[in-house]
Amino acid sequence: MALDTQPDTDVTLSVHGPSAGRSLIPADDDAPDANEAPLQRWAQTIDPSLWSQLARHQLLLPLLRQEIISRAVSQVQLPAERQQQALQEWAARKGIRTPEQLAAVCRFEALSEEDVHAQAQLPLRIAHHCREHFLHRAEQRFLARKHQLDQLVYSLLRVESGALAQELYLRIAEGEADFAELAAQYAKGPEQTTRGVVGPVPILQAHPALAERLRTSRPGQLSPPILIEKWWLVVRLEVMRPATFDDAMQERMGRELFEEWVEEQLSQLVTMREKE
Repeated sequence: MALDTQPDTDVTLSVHGPSAGRSLIPADDDAPDANEAPLQRWAQTIDPSLWSQLARHQLLLPLLRQEIISRAVSQVQLPAERQQQALQEWAARKGIRTPEQLAAVCRFEALSEEDVHAQAQLPLRIAHHCREHFLHRAEQRFLARKHQLDQLVYSLLRVESGALAQELYLRIAEGEADFAELAAQYAKGPEQTTRGVVGPVPILQAHPALAERLRTSRPGQLSPPILIEKWWLVVRLEVMRPATFDDAMQERMGRELFEEWVEEQLSQLVTMREKE
């Protein structure tokens, strides 16, 4: 496998030793019941003591999740140039620039050549799988979630005193003081360093009560103080940016649907194993 990490450098991966071609988990052919779904049969081959050890160290669910994803995208075929691009990007993420660095990483992480290809190509395979199997439902999901995806820019000033909040609100409303200046002087939250400006952020990132106040406001509208938990908030909506169903949003919705499917498969797999 050649990995071009520099224009005139050809990095060749050659991995030998126990990592190549070996796995702690038996293959499907070793599973006890050929009538079971392949993923379930694979899970049944994991020794109970290994299962418990993985769970104890919080490695079980990540392992199962990655296996579900790997199997789901295993049939995706990438063109040769895309495979090489994926390999270069994988090396760049790990800071690999020389054959020696590549060999050292593979030894340290116990990676075979096949493992490297699998890691490098996984993001592209997932993206292709999402487009193939979930993109047709992306717009429906977007419409269901649009109110959660809209983004806002707003000015926020939080203080612990209701009387102070009312005073600051009136000073802003009557034009006696600038919101940004008061926020820099009086705000107790992180908005003090931004002179009160928050965003752009998804509307649901705000507290539900604040989100509802902002949702019903007009740009430029200053709202009376509102008490949320221990804080009195003075807030003004600056900009509302409605979410749009563009190509990036379509890809995002497809990926969300895929992630939901993975979580469903994971839940079923763990439940099946617990019933044994």
